Amino acid sequence: MTAAQEDLVRAIPTSEFTTIDTPRVEDGAAIWRIARDSEVLDLNSSYSYLLWCRDFAATSLVARDTSGEPVAFVTGYARPDRPQALVVWQIAVDATHRGQGLAGVLLDALIAKVGGDRGIREVETTITPDNAASERLFTSFAERHGARMEREVLFDGALFPRDSGAEDESAGAHLPEVLYRIGPLAD
Repeated sequence: MTAAQEDLVRAIPTSEFTTIDTPRVEDGAAIWRIARDSEVLDLNSSYSYLLWCRDFAATSLVARDTSGEPVAFVTGYARPDRPQALVVWQIAVDATHRGQGLAGVLLDALIAKVGGDRGIREVETTITPDNAASERLFTSFAERHGARMEREVLFDGALFPRDSGAEDESAGAHLPEVLYRIGPLAD
């Protein structure tokens, strides 16, 4: 962990975790569980979280408690066609560690980790309109980093498959994914 990341970790007043570091394949199951238990993220297969910890570990972070178990994570990747843009795929905090600012610390630490080395100048993520917590998180991130934030619908809800077993037609519908583009990030 860099000195900047250590400063961010120390800034959390009631921290019950001790480290922020790169995820390992062994963390995949815990990361999957945290995503599942968030009740707001689209849950990917457990296999995908194992792959993520292997193939995208350099652009992701995990926060660990005192026993070394993951309590939060952020996953991301540099866009192949725009390598200066870091896409934040998912970010989640275990229920027992919410309300401490840990998600914001993870985002800031991720930018500290990959910003200079990879030339990252902006962050992209998608948020559904019903996810107020994520909207607050990324709005606050933009403000802390002195960056503009633009929003536009990236994927309309009609593009997603519907749950054919749902009795109510709207129950199987996916909300639109709104792209948040934050940048340029201040140095």
